Amino acid sequence: MLPDEGFSISWYISLCLTIALGQYMWPHCFGASLSSQNESALRKNSAILPLYQIILVFILFIGFTAVLQIPNLQGGDTDLALFKIAKDAFPPWIVGVVGAAGMLAALVPCSMLILTAATILSKNIYKAVKPDTSNEQLAKLTRIFVPIVSLVSLIFTFYGGNTMIALLTMAYSFVLQLFPPLVFSLLKRNPVSKAGASVGMILGVVLVAYFTLAEATMATLLPKAPHFIQDLDIGIVAITFNLIVMLAVSAFTRKDQQMVQEEEPVKRIITS
Repeated sequence: MLPDEGFSISWYISLCLTIALGQYMWPHCFGASLSSQNESALRKNSAILPLYQIILVFILFIGFTAVLQIPNLQGGDTDLALFKIAKDAFPPWIVGVVGAAGMLAALVPCSMLILTAATILSKNIYKAVKPDTSNEQLAKLTRIFVPIVSLVSLIFTFYGGNTMIALLTMAYSFVLQLFPPLVFSLLKRNPVSKAGASVGMILGVVLVAYFTLAEATMATLLPKAPHFIQDLDIGIVAITFNLIVMLAVSAFTRKDQQMVQEEEPVKRIITS
């Protein structure tokens, strides 16, 4: 049974929404959709992608089992829940197999994330500063950024002071801020402007960073609010403010953007 306060049912539902919606936003996940050969392949990728989240159900089962079998897990010891259960239930050689399988299972997604992050740093950031950078130079920069990103990740892992579940939920909360602009971009008449989408995403990321670094929650910000609001996951709170600000800024900048788009064809006709 989930408690009435803290990790309550509202926290659980909001966390599930954060993970479910944020799954689409990972660069290594939607890359297959962007490279689809045709519309049919795009639909299949979008339909099959959520099936990967079924594996999260087994992770939840492990967590619930750990709560029942090892109720006194605190802090960083929660990261060792699976090993503690396996150690109590199986012989040592099976525990070794579990550890090896966990290491191999982490290598594939981690390598994809590191390579994607290094590519974004080189192509989307470095090349934006120096547009004349060649593809060969970008490839070399990507290889240089890979060990740098890996080292930074290790530092945060060992000295960040957060558990793996805290790091995971923070990461999903970050990428979740891309979800509202994506949904609106699929509409025939997109009501969101570039400025609105940018300001909304920046605000959402700043809120997630603030809540994480300050170790704040909705309960600390709104101590008199109902418990179902105090227990909401920060990802849902950040995306709510993201959506409100995005629509508000778009309402003032959308007209200017439409005027610019209408003037461009006229300029092309004149110059031609």
